[in-house]
Amino acid sequence: MGRPIRLQGYDYSRGGAYFVTICVQNRKCLLGDIVDDEMRLNDAGRMVERWWAELGNKFPSVETDEYVVMPNHFHGIIVLVGADLCVRPYSKGTHAGVPLPEIVQWFKTMTTNKYIRGVKQHGWIPFPVQLWQRNYYERIIRNEEELCRIRQYIADNPAQWVHDRENPRIAM
Repeated sequence: MGRPIRLQGYDYSRGGAYFVTICVQNRKCLLGDIVDDEMRLNDAGRMVERWWAELGNKFPSVETDEYVVMPNHFHGIIVLVGADLCVRPYSKGTHAGVPLPEIVQWFKTMTTNKYIRGVKQHGWIPFPVQLWQRNYYERIIRNEEELCRIRQYIADNPAQWVHDRENPRIAM
């Protein structure tokens, strides 16, 4: 059994900022292409972007921050209201309500359902078994400096695609 990817004993419903990465199953490039170091979303990528924008409507305790839809993955910052980024989230913290895994699962479910409709109605590239990988990656953002660094990483991600380990053209 592999090592757990969540921080043991951490309350993921507590106010805080989280850097989330969600990957398309088998790293299939279904969401658009990188052209001249810029992400060019296709209809599926624009759909993912629209569901990201809906998170705050579905979950009032959620604010979205910087994000990028890449050809085969998604990076975004989710803030559970109650976060004080000047205080480490390991200290007291405020219970924000909906836990991060539930938010990510809702996002993955909504985008998968809409993608299936896109395959049937608009001829989008079909995916085998599931759209997204079973899990996702997250990092608890501990302070303003880290938040700024992650925002920059997200903004620079399309220009770094040629070196990205998620790029199937350079996969090992």
